[in-house]
Amino acid sequence: MDEGAQPRILDYGESTYRQDFWEKGREYEDMAERIALRRLLPPEGGRLLEIGAGFGRLVPLYQGYREIVLLDYSESLLQDALSAWGTQKFQYVAANWYDLPFADGAFDTVVTVRVLHHAEELPALLEQIARILAPGGIYVLEFANKRNLKAILRYFLRRQDWSPFSREPVEFYPLHWDFHPEWMASVLRGLGFSIEKRLTVSHFRSESLKRLVPARWLAAADAAFQWTGRWFQFAPSVLFRARAAGEPVPAEERPLFRCPDCGGTPIPTERGLECDCGICYPLRDGVLDFKNPERSVPGR
Repeated sequence: MDEGAQPRILDYGESTYRQDFWEKGREYEDMAERIALRRLLPPEGGRLLEIGAGFGRLVPLYQGYREIVLLDYSESLLQDALSAWGTQKFQYVAANWYDLPFADGAFDTVVTVRVLHHAEELPALLEQIARILAPGGIYVLEFANKRNLKAILRYFLRRQDWSPFSREPVEFYPLHWDFHPEWMASVLRGLGFSIEKRLTVSHFRSESLKRLVPARWLAAADAAFQWTGRWFQFAPSVLFRARAAGEPVPAEERPLFRCPDCGGTPIPTERGLECDCGICYPLRDGVLDFKNPERSVPGR
């Protein structure tokens, strides 16, 4: 990326992502990921944030949390999530993930699943996540594995130029990145995280195999192999559970939102969130919009 240029963001906008992807032969991947997440997520807690939550596919896993915030760049996907899950203990936020609108240490748990491969400047995003995670908080992340068996085979057959063994990320398709597990671990440790668990997922991601074997059987087999991620990672997807440094702080002592423009604490109003700097982040159809701020006081 050119120096001074803003990172690109993949905007799903009004896409039919749910119908075009998850409802067309992805039952096995969905089941396998849920098994892995149940193994990594604390079953209950205070305040949880999912970044790249989309239409809320993983929300059933969060029911033990007191407060749940779903963030995505796409307002339409968040509207789908709101229609499915309502507003009781939920908040829906449309925002740029490189400038997260949350206070330092706001969350006990942060989750990112099937979204980090779209991050052109992943270290910058991870810095934001480290900032908003409370001391001792848990970060559960999934990422596309550069060092997977298919990539290794293609490399040895000279069907791809990039090496799956080199640690730097590779953009294999515009705004689609694969990450080496050791590179990811190094970046997280540099931000003060300790990595508690590693799991591998989607060991049987093959279209022909999925046509022959029921999804629940594949997911059960996948569950038996996920623990091998502790020692080696060659599956298409890898999940880490990382813990932030420090001792936990009671949730009631932590504000939730931060004004991206001035860093102040915005106040809830009928219009949305209004900050003393004169900016309002409007609430539109149940979604807080940090992408299109307005003046909180006309002419101010």
